[in-house]
Amino acid sequence: MRSPGWRVRRTRRGDFQIRLPSVERDVLRALPDQLRRLLDAEDASLLRLFPPAYQDDPEANAEYERLVHDDLRLRRLQALEVLEGTIDAERLDEEQMQAWLTALNDLRLVLGTKLDVREDLNPESMPDDDPEAHAHALYYYLGWLQEQVVEALASSLPRG
Repeated sequence: MRSPGWRVRRTRRGDFQIRLPSVERDVLRALPDQLRRLLDAEDASLLRLFPPAYQDDPEANAEYERLVHDDLRLRRLQALEVLEGTIDAERLDEEQMQAWLTALNDLRLVLGTKLDVREDLNPESMPDDDPEAHAHALYYYLGWLQEQVVEALASSLPRG
């Protein structure tokens, strides 16, 4: 039996059922445009989305970026488009679910960079009146939802 808190699950037909309350859909609806604006501005918070491939060789890194940056950026924008276009859907196919995973991951990575999230951060230790409390709550929500998507996608993999 599933806990009542699930948001994403694979159905017997092989597609994915999405059960998000309207408030969660509204939150997710607002995020793609924000990330798109950062992608257009080449914002510093994108470092985790486009990490340097050759930290000790600026010339090789510049060549790497020249070869792959536009393609990576395009894939991220396409995933955001799928998230936006299916935010009110109750069922998604596997390709759409993969796009959701990409978009959620990208959103979480950028937000984590902006918040300077570290492994030793304890969310329970943050006071409710902290000015970044809502952003941290969003960061953890995105991680929780991302975990649900991963579990749903992995549910068809052979066990053991």
